[in-house]
Amino acid sequence: MTAARLGRPRLHLRATTSTNDRARALAAAGAPHGTLVTAGEQTAGRGRQGRTWSAPPGSTLLLSLVLRDPPELLPLAAALAVAEVAGDEAQIKWPNDVLLGGRKIAGILAEGRPQDGWAVLGIGLNVALRVEDLPPELHGTAGTLGLEPGDLEPALQRLLGALERTLGLGGARLLEAYRARDALRGREVSWAGGRGRAAGIDGEGRLVVELSGGGRTALSAGEVHLGRH
Repeated sequence: MTAARLGRPRLHLRATTSTNDRARALAAAGAPHGTLVTAGEQTAGRGRQGRTWSAPPGSTLLLSLVLRDPPELLPLAAALAVAEVAGDEAQIKWPNDVLLGGRKIAGILAEGRPQDGWAVLGIGLNVALRVEDLPPELHGTAGTLGLEPGDLEPALQRLLGALERTLGLGGARLLEAYRARDALRGREVSWAGGRGRAAGIDGEGRLVVELSGGGRTALSAGEVHLGRH
């Protein structure tokens, strides 16, 4: 990881399909570490598991960063930075869903080209969102920082500063800080391959689960649900 400051140069778009798409194109063209793409609105934002990420204009911080030589635990570092901006009460549902009051306040998507030594980190943070403005199916799960549209830019600067710090942490220190915000530890979880009780995060950033039938497993990727789904 180079010492270049995150957020410079910056491309701000009034509207775009996806800030990650624009940042990927810039990265492929040689954009330096720290290049930032922001948008007032995006029409085809992507989340994890192929989901779309949408928000009313002026309510959500939409950004993507070009990162050269990104750390292996990039998604965890990003989630920790967002949680720090959200405050002491924010928790992280592995691997990188940031929750405030049990509601998801951010979408994080890291897309990389390891062979070329870069990744793009996309973050959508609900800064001034009003949950009632979202589609009805999201009313029970979406959260917000509850601030005003004028707080978007200050929130961006706080987030960039937090990312500078978390991306610079060594693996052990990052995992220690991440574990302190673990929303799953001790809770019943299920996933495509089974169910059990979450037992924390291991040294490689994987979710350790105590299986219902005995033994343990470590999940490196995938969708995890609270309870039995």
